[in-house]
Amino acid sequence: MENGSAEPKRLEGKVALITGGASGIGEYTAKSFVKHGAKVMIADIQDELGQNVCNNIGQQSASYIHCDVTIESHLQNAVDSTLSIYGKLDIMINNAGFGGLQYPNILDNTQFEFEKVMKVNLVGPFLGTKHAARVMMPAQRGSIINMGSISCSIAGAASHAYVSSKHGVLGLTKNSAVELGKYGIRVNCLSSHVISTPMTRDFFKLDDEGFCKVYSNIKGAMCTLEDVAQAALYLASDDSKFVSGHNLVVDGGFSVLNRGFCMF
Repeated sequence: MENGSAEPKRLEGKVALITGGASGIGEYTAKSFVKHGAKVMIADIQDELGQNVCNNIGQQSASYIHCDVTIESHLQNAVDSTLSIYGKLDIMINNAGFGGLQYPNILDNTQFEFEKVMKVNLVGPFLGTKHAARVMMPAQRGSIINMGSISCSIAGAASHAYVSSKHGVLGLTKNSAVELGKYGIRVNCLSSHVISTPMTRDFFKLDDEGFCKVYSNIKGAMCTLEDVAQAALYLASDDSKFVSGHNLVVDGGFSVLNRGFCMF
């Protein structure tokens, strides 16, 4: 900034509820939001991790609540508790997700496993959107962000359950944006590329260099937690006040590339 002034806080005075906020994208986003002036409620089933994140951020800016996003009463309580502690809800991030078992053969997939993924990845965002809208409607404002994936728009990168759930998230986002716009509520989807974490490195049997080579369309670059948090910051802030029903894809152009038929 000019004259050495500090970066403006883009979420000053705002309150955010983040499901799955105890680790990964949710944790990084919570910390980023607080740096920009927001108060955050972290909702997760990982109680120890969630409390640790709040302690790290500071109890004056962050709170934790146990929340299983497949249970409606848990999400209702998370929203109500956010209002009780902070007085309002400006931003809802439906981030909690579940990968499930990655069986490539549909004959190996069970109904139980399929429904388990759908409950977390699609029913969870539906319930989160429903209860966020319940308190945002009277306020006539709000930003709801559903965490999608490159699997919102392409096929073959994950299991039937995961791809189906993420396509559903995008449909839910668009439908909700159409309905809730008249209340001043924006609803968007944020779809990131695969991020190199201990879990994904073990699953794909790749190191950071391997991710760059196989899963990136931009030489020498790969998707990071900071990239996703910055995109969430944009959708949550007034910078995107006229953006709704949009799927913000953070994948370096990966999902628009057809490697089997490409002249470049």
